[in-house]
Amino acid sequence: MAFLMTFAAMPFGCRGRSGGEGAAQTSEAKVYFTREITPQALVRIYEALGREATGKVAVKLSTGEPGGHHFLQPALIGDLVRKVGGTIVECNTAYGGGRARTADHLKAAADHGFTAIAPVDIMDAEGEAALPVSGGRHLREDFVGAHFLDYDFTVVLSHFKGHAMGGFGGAVKNISIGIASSSGKAWIHSAGKTRTDPWSDLPAQDDFLESMAEAAKAVADHCGDKILYINVMNNLSVDCDCDAHPASPEMGDVGVLASLDPVALDQACVDLVYASEDAGKVHLIERMESRHGIHTLEYGEAIGLGSRAYELVELDE
Repeated sequence: MAFLMTFAAMPFGCRGRSGGEGAAQTSEAKVYFTREITPQALVRIYEALGREATGKVAVKLSTGEPGGHHFLQPALIGDLVRKVGGTIVECNTAYGGGRARTADHLKAAADHGFTAIAPVDIMDAEGEAALPVSGGRHLREDFVGAHFLDYDFTVVLSHFKGHAMGGFGGAVKNISIGIASSSGKAWIHSAGKTRTDPWSDLPAQDDFLESMAEAAKAVADHCGDKILYINVMNNLSVDCDCDAHPASPEMGDVGVLASLDPVALDQACVDLVYASEDAGKVHLIERMESRHGIHTLEYGEAIGLGSRAYELVELDE
């Protein structure tokens, strides 16, 4: 049984049908939602999307920084990864840590149990490839792991949570910084200024957020209709899975959401945080607002990455 809800403009941030000034006028996307966070729920919500992953399938997720423990667990995602015959894909980090080099990254993936459920491909192990960015004002190219071009279909499996720089991380971050090569990550973080040391001259916050949306659009344009997006809202820390010592979650788990539109999907997750009756949400909201995180979705909509208007389809009976 599915319950359909159209989200119009709400006090906590969903903009509804109108799109807003300067936004691309796109139709409302469907976002599917279940409160059940189980392997079976992940398969069910994938099937609800009605888009079959075919050919050589990349499953983009975070394998988690060594020391961290909030990343999506292999026991949770294994059935879905096997169902699509997927290869788990990642790219090396730009900030050092335990996943900056391919050998270390593969060890982290093995230590966290991912190599036990599927092959793992560090996509920039043999270099990078450039994807064109259309309609952006910071980036003209997005530099991704070279192996990304080998895949026919991409399943974007994201852990929605807070993020120290972006405010929150979901589908848009996962296909921008997540699919970017190590130097491509530096390119995004610096808003197109450098591919070596992004921390020496950080751009204005909104320029960084806009660069994430531009890089995400490059990936979405490349994939066309050979991509889908699933967000898991559990372990809702204010910190990312790239943090080796993330803060403990202060808000309870919400559920699993999926869409063919990454902007709509992330917007629905943000809205569910605001709409929650959990008092612990204030910490995640403070992280999102202090980094102006919603601007990633505002700008993503403006450049045609997706729509912030959506219909929430509840799958629970």
